[in-house]
Amino acid sequence: MTFSGTYHLPKGTSADGPYDLAITPESAGWAYSGLRILTLKPGGEHALSTGENEFLVLPLNGGCTVAVDGWSFELGGRTDVFSAVTDFAYLPRESQAVISSADGGTYALPSARAERGGHSARHGRKEDVPVEPRGAGACSPQVNNYCLPGTFDAERRLVCEVLTPGGNWSSYPPHKNGFGCLGVPPRERSRAWGRVYGTAERPIDVLAEIRSGDTVLIPHGRHGPSVGAPGYDLCYLDVMTGPGQDRAWLICDDPARGRVRDTWQAQDVDDRLPSEGSRQR
Repeated sequence: MTFSGTYHLPKGTSADGPYDLAITPESAGWAYSGLRILTLKPGGEHALSTGENEFLVLPLNGGCTVAVDGWSFELGGRTDVFSAVTDFAYLPRESQAVISSADGGTYALPSARAERGGHSARHGRKEDVPVEPRGAGACSPQVNNYCLPGTFDAERRLVCEVLTPGGNWSSYPPHKNGFGCLGVPPRERSRAWGRVYGTAERPIDVLAEIRSGDTVLIPHGRHGPSVGAPGYDLCYLDVMTGPGQDRAWLICDDPARGRVRDTWQAQDVDDRLPSEGSRQR
């Protein structure tokens, strides 16, 4: 695989046509994973042909209607990513979909190359999304497990959302999963810092101040920590796909830092978690 060397994509630098962000396997230089961000004005609609990819339609703010393969799914959505977990829609490969919204909104469209097919269009209910506080103390995030093994069936697609209260660290200890991207959904004035690093044999070195709407590509190596500044809650959408035939969320800690997990036994999860919106589902 070859990569351009640009891994931190500030908001607006990867827009394409109707999309605020458009990452494809070809543009990223890898084989499977993609992410688009679509904003619709009130009364707007967008036609999407999935081709050889499977997609999710996951509201970041606002609701929408998704018409696909003779089905019509009403997604209630949410005010913003910090206010609630959302429902979503799954679009299989070789489908024609229309996304429309009476009130407008912004929608994440994570995708993955799907070779076998066999999955049908479906509605993912917000009530069925597992909400999982992880870690402890200042290393406490919340993970909303939208489309992972055991939470929602797909061929390759892996999607979760990580909420990190201001001043906390997430994606720590640093670890590797597969090939993917971290997208920071829109929120006014939010800022954070993110780290991605490789090895001498496969170098990659990212240490970036990440603002609302930015994206970080992770072609290889380890990522973490992601750090929210005090007073600025952080939320990022974690979109990953791997080359294996088994759909699995594989975590391998950096052995130099994995010992951090042992310190959590004497600490409680941050009492700001789960988020207020998650409690009110």
